[in-house]
Amino acid sequence: MFWTTLLGLTALAEAAPQFGGGFGGTTMLRFGCPNVVIDRLDPLVNPGSIPSAHVHQIVGGNAFNASMTTGDVAPTATCTTCQFSEDFSNYWTANLYFKARNGTYKRVPQLGHALQFNDQFSTQTAGGILVYYVSAQPGQITAFKPGFRMLSGDAMARSRPDNKLQRQNCFRCYTGPNYGGDVGAPCMDNNVDSEALPNKVCAGGIRSNILFPTCWDGKNLDSPNHQDHVTYPTTGPANFLSLGGACPSTHPIRIPQLMYEVVWDTTKFNDKSQWPEDGSQPFYLSTGDNTGYGQHADYVFGWKGDALQRAMDTSGCMGAKCANLLTQNINTAKACSVKKVVTEDEDGWLTELPGVGMPIAM
Repeated sequence: MFWTTLLGLTALAEAAPQFGGGFGGTTMLRFGCPNVVIDRLDPLVNPGSIPSAHVHQIVGGNAFNASMTTGDVAPTATCTTCQFSEDFSNYWTANLYFKARNGTYKRVPQLGHALQFNDQFSTQTAGGILVYYVSAQPGQITAFKPGFRMLSGDAMARSRPDNKLQRQNCFRCYTGPNYGGDVGAPCMDNNVDSEALPNKVCAGGIRSNILFPTCWDGKNLDSPNHQDHVTYPTTGPANFLSLGGACPSTHPIRIPQLMYEVVWDTTKFNDKSQWPEDGSQPFYLSTGDNTGYGQHADYVFGWKGDALQRAMDTSGCMGAKCANLLTQNINTAKACSVKKVVTEDEDGWLTELPGVGMPIAM
């Protein structure tokens, strides 16, 4: 996220009169994680299944596998791709594909992230996910516990009955190179943000943002659908960097506001002569969704010890420095990897999306 101003954002005006000067007592960890693997595995939704239904890009610790532990992940990993070296969590999303006029598909490459808070690491990830943890009330936010997991979004959604999630799950159409048009908080500008995939050429590419619920039942580390143990405040989903309303009695514990950010370099496919003849937008999530409403994200907590809690209890952190948390350089992070399990062509021009009738070799 690259903000040149936050003026005019009502939800943030009190806490953030200008970007870079701190948001009152709010803490916002913002750090990059290169991909640890791109594979058709999903230990949250399809544990043990090889392959899973669609391709994901995964970042974080190298303990990621189809049957990873449902307990404490941190001790099972030996390295992480994330900038904070004590974060062995795994974060993953669906990939994005371009469908050409001739019916073939090509995986959309990714970019690094805009320079903020003098964080050079995140500009050099060459893809992966930019991760945010927000503590809007330091000292009153409970960090996730070992074994905690959750899912945000619905991979099967192709429409929405209302705009409840408008500020929680969106795409930003960059208006020019170098993150052009990125001048406000995510999902807050209707001129550049949309719940559906943009239906026009985006001169600087497309950015995805996915936010997670901020209230927990305080008992269950997971639930059968990976969503019922968490929920939104009674007033509805909180805008980014906002505490929001009270948590409901069923889910009384406030947890960090977690957000993923992914930058897709769709500029390589801006030639509209290659788009569908009817002019409709040509991008598909790896689930086969060309609406964008099926954008979703998976999370498995894996911070070491009390590192995340210490950060969430500290006021005024911005970026990738907080509470003496340990960090690593980009080369060390990129050296961390997981061996690919499902062998299939994901980067060439494909006649079908991986998982839709494609031959695989194990």
